[in-house]
Amino acid sequence: MDKNMLAGLEGLPEEDKNRMSAMVDHLQLRDSLRMYNSLVERCFNDCVDNFTRKTLQKQEENCVTRCAEKFLKHSMRVGLRFAELNSQAATQD
Repeated sequence: MDKNMLAGLEGLPEEDKNRMSAMVDHLQLRDSLRMYNSLVERCFNDCVDNFTRKTLQKQEENCVTRCAEKFLKHSMRVGLRFAELNSQAATQD
């Protein structure tokens, strides 16, 4: 975890800082897994419709690739926009 995120916790004992750091790390991991699971479920449901083979057909594989790329680009764009808005809010204070 980035130590700058804990900058507001200077007055806390080291044990509490470590506990908060572990909690934030756990929440970030959970959110990452949720995003990954959402991506897999969404792309699978949108792209895979034939269960007659063990492997994906070329069309399904291309669809999954495009779906995953779009999802990740969208998530990155939302993250960047969120960072921009946070930065603007911080400079207005």
